[in-house]
Amino acid sequence: MTLTLTVSEDVRALAPGFTHVAIEAHGLVNGPSSEASSALLDDAARRLAVRLDGRAPHEDPYMAAWRETYTAFGSKPSRTRNSAEALAKRALSDAGLPRINLLVDLYNAISVAHLIPVGGEDIDRIQGGMRLIRATGEEDFVTVAGGEETVEHPDAGEVVWRDDAGVTCRRWNWRQGPRTRLTERTTSGIFLLESLAPMPVAEVTAAAAELAELLAKLSPGADIAVRAPESSA
Repeated sequence: MTLTLTVSEDVRALAPGFTHVAIEAHGLVNGPSSEASSALLDDAARRLAVRLDGRAPHEDPYMAAWRETYTAFGSKPSRTRNSAEALAKRALSDAGLPRINLLVDLYNAISVAHLIPVGGEDIDRIQGGMRLIRATGEEDFVTVAGGEETVEHPDAGEVVWRDDAGVTCRRWNWRQGPRTRLTERTTSGIFLLESLAPMPVAEVTAAAAELAELLAKLSPGADIAVRAPESSA
């Protein structure tokens, strides 16, 4: 099975320099965070610090491009940061990066090391294909607030990922819903690496190759396929 990923024309018009690379993997083995996954996150934080060389994450030109795009669809990027900037900020703080589970740790490490938004979804929890669209504002986003399940709605014009059941991630890659997130029971996942110009496509491809290699080491028997980059340019 190949999960369908589509990008709407109005999103392409909003961000003509958008590129994404997807990794589809079946037969994965997940589990609690380990010393090995923790070491990957620590190494990613060190790589990030070298890359930024004293700058704040939002001063990086790649993060600046995401901030401009967030502003273009009506979001406030200093309040709702893209996932890579938010993780980078945590990586450089005293608290450091969170440890979630093996699969999430792996893709978070790649996100921080390369300063690229990376997401992971449980394919078995996705209904139909996944679509990147500009919301009408009527779509359902099921999340948890105060320990209880609640339904939110994106702003009209907001860029969201959705499937047939509703929104899976708000504000492009800001906040994932719990329905499709990777858990310790996950065996099939789709990992999405997203970039905007001026990041070269080759850099996104290299990050995807590194993540695919880590997935293969974690789950030697898994069927892992890296899709060719898809660009809006």
